[in-house]
Amino acid sequence: MSLVKLNIKGISYSQTQNGAYALILNEVDGERKLPIVIGAFEAQSIAIALEKEIKPPRPLTHDLFKNFADRFDIVVKQVIIHKLVDGVFFSSIICERDRIEEIIDARTSDAIALALRFNAPIFTYKNILDKAGIYLKINPEQGEEGINHDDVLGPTQTFDADTETTVSGEGYTQYSLQELHELLEGAVQNEDYEKAAKIRDEISKRES
Repeated sequence: MSLVKLNIKGISYSQTQNGAYALILNEVDGERKLPIVIGAFEAQSIAIALEKEIKPPRPLTHDLFKNFADRFDIVVKQVIIHKLVDGVFFSSIICERDRIEEIIDARTSDAIALALRFNAPIFTYKNILDKAGIYLKINPEQGEEGINHDDVLGPTQTFDADTETTVSGEGYTQYSLQELHELLEGAVQNEDYEKAAKIRDEISKRES
């Protein structure tokens, strides 16, 4: 079976499952998206890895694993989403130590959080993308800023992206740039990474 390379498009709050998030993976050489429902902790961990400027005061679980692996010369070479059963994705982490390769079973959210920290590529099989991939039809007035979350979490289909963004700075427009930096520091210290990501997004808009 042929492998398809994926990259991370973003993380959306799920309006269909309370407390859950949708991780959106993008087909590198195509237009399909692969949405995967993940928990809040894993969503925060992935968001932190994506937001390079947000550094937690203490290592999170995935950071601890990375530190542990580095200490013992273990390298994550790649992550493969290899199976889809009853809506649940199964993944493997391909590791290497002393030129010996090992395959470790993992939850997809954990595997991707680690792939980001090791700069390892993410793959899935073509038949999984054929089964669970979606085509994102862009609203020309908004570009790829919005995602219809209810449709994202559904089966393969085409839909209009015309709703709110995943991580937006809305709610922080009234603050000055200095106040935003102070809020960002406080959010990181309190380990409120979802809030930190939103503030970081607003700062980026101002500084761009």
